[in-house]
Order: sequence, then structure tokens, then C-alpha cells
Amino acid sequence: MKFIFPKNYNFKNKIMGVIDYSTAIFNIVIFVLVYFIVSIFVKNITLKVFFIILFYLPVFLFCIFGSNNESIVMIFFYVIKFLLKPKLYLYK
Repeated sequence: MKFIFPKNYNFKNKIMGVIDYSTAIFNIVIFVLVYFIVSIFVKNITLKVFFIILFYLPVFLFCIFGSNNESIVMIFFYVIKFLLKPKLYLYK
């Protein structure tokens, strides 16, 4: 059985078909930062788990559901690019 893909088909490698690799690396970096910051201030293990879930879960959920199959790294790139050079585009 042969499959024919059009030339303009954009194939992206993803981990388990959900998250692309740059977003996964971004999530790991954010998790490590949150873990180290929480571990500096909190010594109780249950409070550590609570604060890690509180601070990391919204970022993780936004990476999976909120970006419409766009890499979170590219979203931050677009936002920073817009903040440095804001322009107003009007189309008829």
C-alpha cells in the first residue's frame, strides 16, 4: 500500500503525536526552574508538590491545548517580535 502526500504537506515530528520536541524541551526547562525555586523556599514535600502543580500545570496545559498546534517557542518569538516593533496592520 502506497500513500501519496502532497508537496505542501507539512510533516512535524511529535512525541506521542501530541507535543513537538521544542515544546517538550521548553516544558522540561520550565519544570526544572519551578522545582528549584520551590525547593529553595519550601522544605515540606506535600507543599512542594502543591506549589509545583500550582505553578507548572497552567504552563503545561497551555502548551498542550492552547496553541493550536503551534510551537510555544514560536509563540514567544512572535510576541517578543511584536513587543519590540509594534505595528498596526489594516486590511480591506
